[in-house]
Amino acid sequence: MQMIIVDDEAHWVDNLSMQKPWHTLGIEQVHKAYSAREALQIIETHPIDIVISDILMPEMTGIELLEKIREYDKRIKCIILSGHSDFDYAKEALRHQAVEYLLKPPTDKELFDAVGAAIDGLKAEWENISSHERTEFTLRENLPLLRGQLLLDALRGERMLAEEWHRKLENYSLPIQFGNCTLMLVRMEDEFGQYRNNGQQLMEYAIINIAEEIISEYAEVWAVKEEHGYLAFLLQPKANASYSRQDMLLEKLGVQLQSKVKQFLRGSLSIVITEPFQFPEELPASYRQASSSFRQIVGEEREFVMRVSELKPNVSQGALDAIHVPPALSNLLEAGRWDAAEQKLKDVFAELDEKWSDSWEHCMEAGYLIASTFTHFAHRNGHTLAKLLGEDMELLQSGEAFSSISRLRNWSLSVLGKLKDGSANDVNDIRSLYVKKVQAFTEKNLHLDVSLRALADHVNLHTTHLSKIYKIETGEGISDYVSRLRMERACHLLKSTDKKVYEISTEIGYLEPAYFIKVFKRQFGVTPQDYRFGS
Repeated sequence: MQMIIVDDEAHWVDNLSMQKPWHTLGIEQVHKAYSAREALQIIETHPIDIVISDILMPEMTGIELLEKIREYDKRIKCIILSGHSDFDYAKEALRHQAVEYLLKPPTDKELFDAVGAAIDGLKAEWENISSHERTEFTLRENLPLLRGQLLLDALRGERMLAEEWHRKLENYSLPIQFGNCTLMLVRMEDEFGQYRNNGQQLMEYAIINIAEEIISEYAEVWAVKEEHGYLAFLLQPKANASYSRQDMLLEKLGVQLQSKVKQFLRGSLSIVITEPFQFPEELPASYRQASSSFRQIVGEEREFVMRVSELKPNVSQGALDAIHVPPALSNLLEAGRWDAAEQKLKDVFAELDEKWSDSWEHCMEAGYLIASTFTHFAHRNGHTLAKLLGEDMELLQSGEAFSSISRLRNWSLSVLGKLKDGSANDVNDIRSLYVKKVQAFTEKNLHLDVSLRALADHVNLHTTHLSKIYKIETGEGISDYVSRLRMERACHLLKSTDKKVYEISTEIGYLEPAYFIKVFKRQFGVTPQDYRFGS
């Protein structure tokens, strides 16, 4: 856990943060802030759990700080310290859910008891949030969506370890087991077109319910609407179901499904049923076979119920799988997953070497897809492929890059490296631009609000992201930069002008001259007036 101590009296902050054994309570880090504004900047950039704050501070009181904290995060626990036993102060603190209101100076026991109570409250809240019962409830609420997405991933060929498959099947309460399954693809015909803009999902849900009612006596059913618009049903025979020929039974059930849908929903269906296969490893191939059967054989004909084994589609040499299996190369590039993109390319070339070493067409297919993906990625990021690649572009233009698997491999991996380097340069350029914008705005508006929140709004970034970017680029936190700039500006004005101290205080963004004097003395060891006259 992380805690922050806030007080305009530096000795209080330093003593409480450095002289107390907070680690015994499980506090990993204690931050220091000498004003409420400084505290808010720290809270915006660090995962603060507990705040100990004085109540009377210049610029913003502890109660006002509490109000700001509640806008930002309602779970942060706050403890108020005060030199006043004023009932109104205590009442306001409690109204804003302060854990405790302690009078200065608190005893160690009072302070540790208050922080301990805050920790207990935080633990209870987070345990409730992450409790098993709540997780189970959330899972049940989202179960249909999770089940559907899992089947979609399986149809697309997403790879998962057997242990992960078993865990998800169990967590999602799916009755499907590893082993013998059949896939049934259902196409909703033109009559359902009238529901496309109103009620389509309801029709799909109704068809799935009818199918489950008809089939569930004989087989476990797992259904989803896939990306081409078909309703996909994964079917697994039940151990206690008694029938001799599964293929004949499924055709019969398919016809029955057509009949009930036409009777009650007034629409027609076409159905393709695969041969039995081993789930999950053979599911993607069976799915591709069933969907290609719709395209090649069923076509525009309606109200078919056909088994794939009955169809005789034109047999080609075969398809290159690795380039099409999710995740797509384009998605990996967009996500900046460079190692995964490299592995994707290696998988493609391994398949080319193993299965299609004599097929120039398969090499060309992979080459064109890789080249178009690289080009699209370059264009989306404001570049031309020619500028990024240099001499490697000539191999693409001449077609030499596609002339052999070996040359395509070398070209693709080389280009991937150049795209990665170009992307890294883009990131650095963008970060540098943000830093310049922040510094220019701060220098021009030092007398106004230059808090982290205001600076983040100016450059349209989240406060946490801006804080990290600035720190990475400059090695300095934004609050440190603003404080340093204010002190440098103050020193310059004190030496080069005859402006009053309160005028300089306002010009550099301190509304309270007394607070400015305190900060200046803490920084330089002398007051602004003494600094001006060199004493």
